[in-house]
Amino acid sequence: MEKEWERLYEDLRSKMGIGRKHALNLGPSEREKFIRATDALREKFVIEVIGPGELAKAKAWIRELEGCAQKLRELLGVRNIFYTRELKSFLSDPLAHLKKKIFVYAFDLLTGKIDLWQFERKAAAAVRTSLRTNMRSVYQTWVFFELLAIIASEGPCRLLHPEHGSLFVERSGRQRLGLIPPNCVISGPKGALSFFLEVPRPIAWGDSHDLARAWKFYVALRPDMMVYGGVVMDIADPGSDPPIKRPDFIVECKELDDWYERVRDLKGQLSKPLSAEEWRFLWLKGLWDGLAEAMGVRRKEVIRMIREERSVRLREHKLVQLYKNVYRPDEMALVSRARVPGDIRDELEAQGIKVYDDVGFRPSRLVGLAEELMSKARPYGGGDFLAEVARLLGLRSFDREALRKALLELVEREAEVLKEKLIGRPGVSQRG
Repeated sequence: MEKEWERLYEDLRSKMGIGRKHALNLGPSEREKFIRATDALREKFVIEVIGPGELAKAKAWIRELEGCAQKLRELLGVRNIFYTRELKSFLSDPLAHLKKKIFVYAFDLLTGKIDLWQFERKAAAAVRTSLRTNMRSVYQTWVFFELLAIIASEGPCRLLHPEHGSLFVERSGRQRLGLIPPNCVISGPKGALSFFLEVPRPIAWGDSHDLARAWKFYVALRPDMMVYGGVVMDIADPGSDPPIKRPDFIVECKELDDWYERVRDLKGQLSKPLSAEEWRFLWLKGLWDGLAEAMGVRRKEVIRMIREERSVRLREHKLVQLYKNVYRPDEMALVSRARVPGDIRDELEAQGIKVYDDVGFRPSRLVGLAEELMSKARPYGGGDFLAEVARLLGLRSFDREALRKALLELVEREAEVLKEKLIGRPGVSQRG
């Protein structure tokens, strides 16, 4: 039975002129009509591939995320939220975004570069992959936002970084200086917490020596969220295994109903044949040990699999354990939108990974996790006052004595103003 999008295709083909080099022979008015008709074809195709139910679900998830973003504007004074370009496009209109993903395939089909079978295979894969990736991003971002909102609702809380009320979900270009900065730092009743999303990512490098140090960031595994107590402005530590500071907390999010049945292929990160030179600078020792433990095999067996260019395949719950084995956080939690089977939960919790399942989009199910995170908060002001002042001034490096003298001069000039602000507060009194 012919599909609706196929009928649209046949109609377009019959009305088009095709040149010898697959060029469309259309005038300006015909070209505009053709683009509109192509849009209809792509829309019919996308809806057939994913179904109207999945599209409605995507819109419902987006509404949940937007509602949580509004809470952050009210609780933390967030003015702007910067998403990845991909996610921003999906959030604005999921159907239009998926249609864009097959724009080139549609034109290749209509100009005869690919046939119907090739178009259906390639375009369907592009649509499904984009939908799956963005739905995952939506849920992960909702968990992140909701944790911030719960913490902010517990008492006085403010966004320390980034300044000016901007919140960055994306990390594009943020490692250009060779640093891995946080997505955000918030202060709460118990101190500050620094959040890092999907790190470590590649850092900037200049020559082959820098690349040798930076290469480990290219092959690193990336949990969804790392959290550090206190104000932590850079976690890069290229000389260590792994190449980042040890996190206080890792949070991994799972949006699929059957995520624990999925298998991840780690060939991209691990299967490159190893030479003596690579052993010198690749971050692998800790990775092999953690991988072997998660797979229940000996390290020699893992290395043999890699040398033979075989993929290392892990079920998702084993990969979660690998994150813990490699990064060695103080604590780790898994957030699952759906219920997790008892045997999977038992296995994860036996490894010290707390499971928060059947969460859906219910903030109440994340309160326990938010409390766990708040227990990791550390004071950020009194520990190093000069460093905090330097951070507020946007200074990356500074002379401590020069900054101390500058502050004393400022206090002397504004002494009366400071007195007016302090007199009468608890614990403040004037000399007799």
